[in-house]
Amino acid sequence: METEPRGPQAARLRQRKFELLRRFPLPSDLLPGSLTFNPTRWGHPRCHCATGEGHAAWVLTFMVKGKRHVERIPNDWVEDVRRRVEAGRELQDAVREVLAANAQLLVLARKQRRKKR
Repeated sequence: METEPRGPQAARLRQRKFELLRRFPLPSDLLPGSLTFNPTRWGHPRCHCATGEGHAAWVLTFMVKGKRHVERIPNDWVEDVRRRVEAGRELQDAVREVLAANAQLLVLARKQRRKKR
């Protein structure tokens, strides 16, 4: 872009963008996807799961190169995985907001360029 857009709207967009970028240094342990509780039944007639609530099973569902992956998560990992998934979601939301701010700055710069002419 030849010139950066100016004015209070552009300043607010840039300020929010850089605030987000400072807040989210790229952590190495974030996880994509969603963590869900999915009780399972084994099908063994004498097991309590045949008539009861089923066995506790947590799964992490995520996409890699357009393919869906589903991984069982041990019960003792659930809180750590949940924290990492939520942090990953927050980072993704921040990246979307930064990209939207960049697009808005581009539009603003184009409008200001037209007004100069």
